[in-house]
Amino acid sequence: MTTAPTQAVRAGVTGARPGGGGSHRHNLRALRDLAIDLGIPLGSYYLLRDGFGVSLWLALAASSIGPAIRSAYGLGVRRELNPLAALMLLVNAAGIVVSFLTGDPRAMIAKDSLVSSVIGVAMLGSVALRRPLLTPALRLWLTKGGEADREAAWDRLRTRSATFRRLECLFTVIWGVILLAECVTRAVGAYTLPISTMVWLSTVLVVGAIGFACTAGGLAAGPMLTMMERELARRGGG
Repeated sequence: MTTAPTQAVRAGVTGARPGGGGSHRHNLRALRDLAIDLGIPLGSYYLLRDGFGVSLWLALAASSIGPAIRSAYGLGVRRELNPLAALMLLVNAAGIVVSFLTGDPRAMIAKDSLVSSVIGVAMLGSVALRRPLLTPALRLWLTKGGEADREAAWDRLRTRSATFRRLECLFTVIWGVILLAECVTRAVGAYTLPISTMVWLSTVLVVGAIGFACTAGGLAAGPMLTMMERELARRGGG
């Protein structure tokens, strides 16, 4: 079962208020949302699939109930999208579709690219909606886990600097594009290369794509870190 990056949680998108208490509450909300939107669906999937031996599509359908409720509540009551819950729902839906692809070994190899491509598309879509999915992970790294002075610097830069906001979006775009490119490459390879080659090459492509995304993401994260350090120095923090 392919999942979204585990750090992509909703709470970090809007930002906590400056101050130690705000940072602590922000981190607690992030952990809570991570558990509800990702931990519980994944846990129920593996419990049903491995513990009780139910079918793949039924395990995916059952583990989608929570994300579906969270997504509907966010849109219907709060008038906002819950990115992680919606992404989990999309990934599970794609998994249900491809679970019916059986018999053809090339289709079985290609189906993982179909599921994981949902993640790349969701990342790019989140940027279009000005809610970059990887902002929480990026923020957590730049603020060193939520240090008060760094949280305050993040808030100031995100409010005042268009360049900072563009780089924030670029970070998620880089990951989304690379993941989509990996998915396309894997799908093409499944139908053009020998099956024996794709059995091991699929894993190489996934690992390589993640490693490349981590490196390429520095094109956005590096300048953002520099801006953070300058802001801290200007305010006498750090």
